[in-house]
Amino acid sequence: MPIIVNIDVMLAKRKMQSKELAEILDITPANLSILKTGKAKGIRFDTLEAICNALDCQPGDIIEYVKE
Repeated sequence: MPIIVNIDVMLAKRKMQSKELAEILDITPANLSILKTGKAKGIRFDTLEAICNALDCQPGDIIEYVKE
């Protein structure tokens, strides 16, 4: 898939665990895992905004397009 999700990279840079981010976002760790692995079919803008707010980053830091 040409869309790469870099939530793990940002979590490492912010020294935050997935469980902590899931609690901040008020989503289950399983749903966060689906986002992190790129298995999600889409992401709501309010969820993306909450992730960016929690990780103090921009959407482009989380989602990346790579040509196949």
